[in-house]
Amino acid sequence: MKNTFSVIFLSSMLIMKSYGQVSTVWVSDQGDDTFINPVLHADYSDPDVVRVGEDFYMTASSFNAVPGLPVLHSKDLVNWELIGHALQRQVPVDHFSVPRHGDGVWAPAIRHHEGMYYIFWGDPDFGIYMVKSKNPIGPWDEPVLVESGKGLIDACPLWDEDGNAYLVHAYAGSRAGIKSILVVKPMSPDGTKVTGTGRLVFDGHPNHPTVEGSKFYKRNGYYYIFAPAGGVSTGWQLVLRSKNPYGPYEERVVMDQGGTDINGPHQGAWISLENNEDWFMHFQDKDAYGRILHLQPLVWKNDWPIIGEFSGDETKGEPVMQTTKPNVGKVYPMATPADSDEFDGIELGLQWQWHANPKATWAFIDSGNSQLTLFTAKPENEARNLWDVPQLLLQKFPAEEFTVTTKLAFYPNEKLENERVGLVVMGMSYANLFLNSSPDGIYLIYGSCEQAINGKPEVMEELRKIKGNDVYLRVKVSKGGLCVFSYSEDGSDFQEVHTAFKAEPGKWIGAKVGLYALRDSQINDSGFARVDFFRFEK
Repeated sequence: MKNTFSVIFLSSMLIMKSYGQVSTVWVSDQGDDTFINPVLHADYSDPDVVRVGEDFYMTASSFNAVPGLPVLHSKDLVNWELIGHALQRQVPVDHFSVPRHGDGVWAPAIRHHEGMYYIFWGDPDFGIYMVKSKNPIGPWDEPVLVESGKGLIDACPLWDEDGNAYLVHAYAGSRAGIKSILVVKPMSPDGTKVTGTGRLVFDGHPNHPTVEGSKFYKRNGYYYIFAPAGGVSTGWQLVLRSKNPYGPYEERVVMDQGGTDINGPHQGAWISLENNEDWFMHFQDKDAYGRILHLQPLVWKNDWPIIGEFSGDETKGEPVMQTTKPNVGKVYPMATPADSDEFDGIELGLQWQWHANPKATWAFIDSGNSQLTLFTAKPENEARNLWDVPQLLLQKFPAEEFTVTTKLAFYPNEKLENERVGLVVMGMSYANLFLNSSPDGIYLIYGSCEQAINGKPEVMEELRKIKGNDVYLRVKVSKGGLCVFSYSEDGSDFQEVHTAFKAEPGKWIGAKVGLYALRDSQINDSGFARVDFFRFEK
């Protein structure tokens, strides 16, 4: 009992300590009991939220990024802090040792049942997985394959009052050869396996193409399936209800874009507060910025939800851009997921993710000097450009406009040529500013790659030879994802690279920004870069 209490107490202290890390580039909380949307201007796509007492926990799709399954915590649904990841390595581990863009974790669901936290997700190539933990910070158990199969996606469990358990999921047409349908299957009470073939409960082909993203609930004797339809950037929020988990289900559109500028407002989580106030978290696809998160009020009328503000149709709503914060009975400090990193901890900040399952030799924190050391590594796969390189250390765009500055010192191995370390904005096309080693010194190079996803070569422009080992690299991101790189050797006089680059999304994700260290040959040692900081500013 003492050990359990200690773990819970330590976890609570870690959550409380995380508050106060407020971003300088995006804050939703307006400080006057209102908030503006999006609550998170970052790519936490396909969100799901569970309330446990006075705490809210959220997870989101992570696709091929590692660690995966982010876990965020909030006390008021507006101020969120990233507290961990439920998936430290993508499974199967060997399969995801190289970038598998757009694969991996799709549309997870987080639930709390009998003292245990569960996250279910569909991997379109392998099936439906589940992880569980008694503590949302972790550690989380190893993933369990609940059902194997191609194209099984967007899974969500429901534990009924009578002890029965169910699982709803959709199909990915790219793997299964069918889509736009939802099925409900019986599940073992421990959540480890489905126990039957289940039943088709909804066919979206007539009126709701690409129905997916299902979330399962029960209220007032009705079973509800909340499901988006109509496509990522253009869709609407559909709700189904029935007195039986296997149907038949009635259908209703409960939110769409209406007369707003918020395209495709759908796919997310219904959250009911202790005072029975209701809210809905959903995403909006914003191209290079990914799928950013909005929070909408929800009301019930005749046992149907209506999301957002009334649009003239009494059965559905449209998105709200600013409104009163959820009434949780208290006022909590502003908080945001971390972005800047001074590397003064003992591990990488939770905001960082690799392109694939990492090797332990790629990066180390030197806590004594508050530095990140990146060792150059040769990709084991045939990398046509950086799109194929696994050792990219990246994080999400945290706002519409921001500037990133990093200071690093590069120490190449004298026995190697063409080692490189740099700052990159990554997507299906990318640009980067990097240091490259040659026999006569270190050169600063600007590289860009259009259609990197299709294997096109990177175009490079040599800018100058640097005098020493130290350099400041910077990228300024403006509205529309327009990126301008610059550099400095003294930290004050920055020279802009004359070519502007328009950021592009990745495969099902937004653009990312970060660091890498690379070489194209292998010996028994490598060069390295020491990174002092990675800072976001307006």
